Amino acid sequence: MIEFQSLALAWAAGALLGALFFGGLWWTVRQGVSSPRPALRFLGSMLLRMSITLTGFYFIGRENWQRWLLCLCGFILARFVLQRLTRAAEPSYAP
Repeated sequence: MIEFQSLALAWAAGALLGALFFGGLWWTVRQGVSSPRPALRFLGSMLLRMSITLTGFYFIGRENWQRWLLCLCGFILARFVLQRLTRAAEPSYAP
């Protein structure tokens, strides 16, 4: 039972890391377009997001490949969820 809880927490932590990573990317793109220094904003955001994500994966996975895998699955799931939530509204054409 303890192992299941550990794996479930790894999956949830991966989803949280994915939400932070891809949510931060979405926010950066929206803010970077109107920024006076977009390159600095994009570079800083990338370094911060990657640092948080890689550190999280390192501490979550440790020496257990199952936790690494479930963390990655949660991360990818968060990508699909945020991609769906932030999709631009499709125009409706009325005849």
